[in-house]
Amino acid sequence: MRTARLMIGLTSLFLLTACATAPSTAAGKADLEARAGMALNRARQVDPVLSKMFDDARGYAVFPSVGKGAAGIGGAYGKGVLYERGEVIGYCDLSQATIGFQLGGQAYTEIICFETKDAIDAFKQGRFHFDAQATAVAIRSGVGANAKYVEGVAALTMDEAGLMYEASVGGQKFSYLPK
Repeated sequence: MRTARLMIGLTSLFLLTACATAPSTAAGKADLEARAGMALNRARQVDPVLSKMFDDARGYAVFPSVGKGAAGIGGAYGKGVLYERGEVIGYCDLSQATIGFQLGGQAYTEIICFETKDAIDAFKQGRFHFDAQATAVAIRSGVGANAKYVEGVAALTMDEAGLMYEASVGGQKFSYLPK
């Protein structure tokens, strides 16, 4: 019981203090924007159908590298770039906390597409989160045709690396900082 409380406390502290939303230097911002651009290009190459989705979307948040780890209690974190109408408008981050039967670690790219102005505004205002029932479509050749918006949002993941066994409950929260 004491170990579980310690893990919960450490995970909470990590998620609350781990990183700021935007990189602190101009070079860091440029690097994050370049990695987000490369992630978008990779997604378009893996499934060319996604190009239309990105072109038609009101905006999208691109998290080029999300790291996730767990041993009973888990967490994930990644920094990203928010685009509106194809232009970089700011920086965002993703934090996730989970509890349940889970063990391992992985890294992946996550892209969240926003179909409407209301959906992207909710993200920018901090009123957006994924709950335990949210699912993301893994980007592979041909899946773009099956990626559908649910309440104005579509989530895509790609390049999962690592090994993670998971049967857990949790959710993702996001923060945003204008450019």
